[in-house]
Amino acid sequence: MLRARHLIDTSDLTLKELEEIFDLAHQIMANPKEFSHLCEDKILATLFYEPSTRTRFSFEAAMLRLGGKIIGFSEPNSSSVSKGESIADTTRTVGCYADIIVMRHPKEGAPKVASMYSDVPIINAGDGGHQHPTQTLTDLLTIKSIKGELSNLKIGCCGDLKFGRTVHSLIKTLSRFENNKFYLISPNELRIPEYVKGELNKNNIEYTEVEKLDDVIGDLDILYMTRVQRERFFNEEDYIRLKDSYILDIEKIKNAPEKMIILHPLPRVNEISIEVDDDPRACYFKQAQYGMYVRMALIVKLLGAK
Repeated sequence: MLRARHLIDTSDLTLKELEEIFDLAHQIMANPKEFSHLCEDKILATLFYEPSTRTRFSFEAAMLRLGGKIIGFSEPNSSSVSKGESIADTTRTVGCYADIIVMRHPKEGAPKVASMYSDVPIINAGDGGHQHPTQTLTDLLTIKSIKGELSNLKIGCCGDLKFGRTVHSLIKTLSRFENNKFYLISPNELRIPEYVKGELNKNNIEYTEVEKLDDVIGDLDILYMTRVQRERFFNEEDYIRLKDSYILDIEKIKNAPEKMIILHPLPRVNEISIEVDDDPRACYFKQAQYGMYVRMALIVKLLGAK
């Protein structure tokens, strides 16, 4: 049972629970009207301490499509946080008004702290460069819907692997499924953190680190592109030097398998050329839509809605 639980990390969910969420998401996609009044007496609070478009909008759209209501803030200066209120106090207060809380925060571990003080479910919508579990649910639902399985895949993760929380969550979760192999494509300065590699090594997951996308693109089932994130850099010069390291264009994907799919958590800057959007392998806007449905399923599960 997921009712009344928090979601801070995808490891909070068993493989069976993940499958239940994906099954429910597919049911919602097939018959959205059947679920349109499921949360009509519920309120979702969105506490976003840093900017977001897709994650915040998809959560809000998910709750509205379930018949629920939303409250919250999209940046902390419009709340009592600007007066110095702690996460614990904000959480306790908002929990008096809402049935479920979604939190994004620039500090790693902030949603975990919030969950320690909350009487209502807390969903981590991204904490610094650490985890982004609902983006991972989005990614997995997209892969399962298009590829038909979550095992026996060759996954290339390309770009900013050091600060990219979406990549950390994705690798950690896909490692739990059988016979997946990872290709970690990045410049030396943006390589995957040691703690993620430690998880791969501990579980005997096969992976390869390379610097050139061209070297491996012909072997991939999934290419997961990421943005080089300006907001994660302490040095502007490093950002400018590395931001254009990996740009996916028509020439590069000529060497990719026909059935490979291209994913991206968005927003993109210039790491995927607009001309790639028309290629049938480009699935990142479908991915954004799947994100709403998987969040609808998650809300239903955590609220125990019937």
